[in-house]
Amino acid sequence: MKYLIFILLFLYPLKLNANIKDEIKIKLENTNNIYFKFIQKIDDKIEKGECNISYPKKIYCKYDDLYNKILVSNGKSLVINSKKIRNYLNYKLKDTPLNLLLDKNYLLRKLSEIDQINENNETYSFKTIHNENALTIFFDKINYNLIGWTTLDIYQNKVETKLFGVQTNLMIDDDIFIVQKYIN
Repeated sequence: MKYLIFILLFLYPLKLNANIKDEIKIKLENTNNIYFKFIQKIDDKIEKGECNISYPKKIYCKYDDLYNKILVSNGKSLVINSKKIRNYLNYKLKDTPLNLLLDKNYLLRKLSEIDQINENNETYSFKTIHNENALTIFFDKINYNLIGWTTLDIYQNKVETKLFGVQTNLMIDDDIFIVQKYIN
């Protein structure tokens, strides 16, 4: 009897953790796009704005700042433009951490591979490492929506992004992801 109780106490958290992983995976599998507002902290600098993510690998973000900063990816290129810079910045998406965050299949695969989902009062999270970059991804405990991430940017600055007002599967005009529209 003692052994049965010990086994049940040992296996119960694993079963609970598996159910959480399954719920997050189901939510992610059923998500085609996400709209959200964000607060992003890069070292000591705080930025705010709103974004649309459309799987696979498309993002459009408009920052709430004096310079009308825009970040957009069509799935291959990542363009950042604002009134502050004379020329736009253009990166290969595959060279940025956003490449992983915008890849739903990658996230689903990593969720299947991990042993442990971390938990605090508000979130579930998991950590993954890709090309020597650590990425922690956060999900809401109530509805399993993606609600943030922590990573390093291409300049090795710590980037913490928190999402709020998350809505999924809205109608999105794909024209917002045409990077040529945002090139000076």
